Amino acid sequence: MPATNDALAGPGGRPCVVMAHGFGGTRDSGLLNYAQGFAEAGIDTFVFDYRGFGDSGGRPRQDVSVRRQRQDYHAALAAARRLPGVDPDRIVLWGVSYAGGHALVVAAQDARVAAVVSLTPVTDGLASLAHVVRHAGIGRLLRLAGHGLRDTARAIASRAPHHIPVVAEPGALAMMGVPRAQEICASFAGPTFRNEVRARAALKVGLNRPTTFVARLTCPLLVQIGTKDRIAPPDAARRTARKAGRRAELHQYPVDHLDVYAGPGQRHVLADQLDFLIRVLEHHGSPSQGTG
Repeated sequence: MPATNDALAGPGGRPCVVMAHGFGGTRDSGLLNYAQGFAEAGIDTFVFDYRGFGDSGGRPRQDVSVRRQRQDYHAALAAARRLPGVDPDRIVLWGVSYAGGHALVVAAQDARVAAVVSLTPVTDGLASLAHVVRHAGIGRLLRLAGHGLRDTARAIASRAPHHIPVVAEPGALAMMGVPRAQEICASFAGPTFRNEVRARAALKVGLNRPTTFVARLTCPLLVQIGTKDRIAPPDAARRTARKAGRRAELHQYPVDHLDVYAGPGQRHVLADQLDFLIRVLEHHGSPSQGTG
């Protein structure tokens, strides 16, 4: 989505935010609310779907792979740098939930990234598993693991994949249990979103630990957490922000995991993101400073 003005344009062009969804989400499910706000502030956005999800091609479909998602993030970053009118040295990575962790890793691996916005991030898979047990009990974790093993066995036998919902009410089978799940998802889910993923994803959660990369970050970082988050443990995100040291800003909101996609929670979070990005991008290079 192109910026609607050149308020932040510099000699090298306009800044651009590369945006990705969490876990099994799609770009038409809540991300465009943010992209529109960035466009009105003079920032281009590059909003993409991971392979196997939404409008993207690729197989297998609905398969959450941390390795492939991070590869796709790198590819999107490279594509954004080639966009006409975009300053390749003022690219921001923006991620929510799982992508909030991916953005940290990709920025740690690419020192040209100008800044990172990490919204309700999953920064430590081991802490996420403990969070599930704390909120839903060990039985839920064992149940998810059982479905993951079933999907893996079907793959070995070259049979059709076994899917489970991404989100459902607490107590129901799903990767994420959130009160009023259907009502909240209906408020922002786009037409390409499918509320299912291959169940093997449940077996890989503990291996996803972006927090181990954060000490390598060289750019400013905004971490935004929900103090009532039932999915991404707030304490883990706080620890990650502390590890980033003076590079990090931490903002906290009294919301749950899905409350940042629409409504008052989204508007509050977006306002803080714009404040952060305008400060960072103007410092990184603005017309008045004459740097790119």
